[in-house]
Amino acid sequence: MNISISDKLKELLPDFKIGIIHYNDITVDESPKMLAGRLQLFQESLMLEAESKPISSIEPIQEWRKIFKKVGTDPARYRPSSEALLRRIYKGSQLGAIHSAADTNNFFSLQYQIPLGIYDQAKIDGNVLLDIGSDGDEYEGINGRVVDMKNKILTRDDSGPFGSPIVDSKKTMVTEQTTQALHFVYFQPSLPDSDVTEMLQAIEKMFVQIHGGKAQSEIIE
Repeated sequence: MNISISDKLKELLPDFKIGIIHYNDITVDESPKMLAGRLQLFQESLMLEAESKPISSIEPIQEWRKIFKKVGTDPARYRPSSEALLRRIYKGSQLGAIHSAADTNNFFSLQYQIPLGIYDQAKIDGNVLLDIGSDGDEYEGINGRVVDMKNKILTRDDSGPFGSPIVDSKKTMVTEQTTQALHFVYFQPSLPDSDVTEMLQAIEKMFVQIHGGKAQSEIIE
């Protein structure tokens, strides 16, 4: 599988980079107590910070809002998934447990305040291109809503778009039957390379500790 960034996206965002982690032979199940406990404590800590640390002061989220505007997405209508998660918590809503892969994904999105997406590799058709959506690009999100992807950053395979830093699709979502997965980490472009590598390794290490299997990571830019 080849994963690349389109010329259109590179032209608008020359410093755009994304981390990719390939997982094989993993076991997705109910989140272990360690993960569930860390996620619970982390959410409670974020709730306490809500007044002293408004979203307008969080640099990674604000950088992603600027990225959205640059490609033509209204960030007030279509929020980066990291911001959407944080807003739910700031309003006092706890994130419900889904399964170990989704919960790990949410944990790191909240910790690093950037969008992440995780996909069942067996449901991806051919190569993957990170692109900006055009007329007719759409998919059914994991929330059950059809999302118009025009002028939005997306990932597409040979069958069409299946994910974005906004919401992922039902077509490629990870389930408890998933044994191979792709993790997309949407770094903010200003992040130094040393921090990118460190974050990617931390995500890979914790995911494999929870799910077993093997992992291999790369940075696409």
